[in-house]
Amino acid sequence: MNHPKEDRTPPDPAQRPDKLPTRVLLVDDHPVVALGLIDFLKDRPEFKIVGHVESGRLAIRRVLDLKPDIVVMDISMPGMNGIEATIAIKREAPQARIIIYSMHSDQEYLIELLKAGISGYVLKGSPLNELVTALGVVKDGSSYYTKEMSDKLADFLKNEPPGLDPKTPLAKLSKREYEVFVMLADGWAIKKIAARLGIRPKTVETHKYNLMGKLEASNISDLTKLAIRFNLITL
Repeated sequence: MNHPKEDRTPPDPAQRPDKLPTRVLLVDDHPVVALGLIDFLKDRPEFKIVGHVESGRLAIRRVLDLKPDIVVMDISMPGMNGIEATIAIKREAPQARIIIYSMHSDQEYLIELLKAGISGYVLKGSPLNELVTALGVVKDGSSYYTKEMSDKLADFLKNEPPGLDPKTPLAKLSKREYEVFVMLADGWAIKKIAARLGIRPKTVETHKYNLMGKLEASNISDLTKLAIRFNLITL
């Protein structure tokens, strides 16, 4: 297939940083998928495809060489897969943000990749517009997950104490604090949370105090913004 010419030219210092396009590296061994993404993004000036590779091992080299802002990474690839490549990239170039773009929706993949430090997870069955949305959200420093993957994350966190990357704010919460956090962020009253969880309102207040301290939140609005950032609730 014809690959986009890799752009090794550093950004023009005369351009304002906020006007520079977000540099994207595609990592996918399916030519049809890659060409479709390249074609879909070519008319969006806020993004610039700087290269496309078909293996995880080659992705590591290109990240170090091209220094993309975001890597769109498949999971199933010959040789080194996307999970192994993600772990290696985050170790060698921790500033690179990685969005997983895969047909796999397994919870164990999601958890392993979250521990590696990904910034997003979009399923290939989703409309391409959702991938563009994820690129925009991740570009601005937040995280984005397809609803199905967000639900799997919420389910995992409700049943296990968060064991995510220490950099992830939610990893600081206990299982019960996480449950209270999501309900508070979604606008639930203290008494309603207590009734749902089968605990006293005073206990909910204690969890609220503790989790707000751990998340460095000043008010419920801060909690809501954090929950939206992780795609755990929607407005």
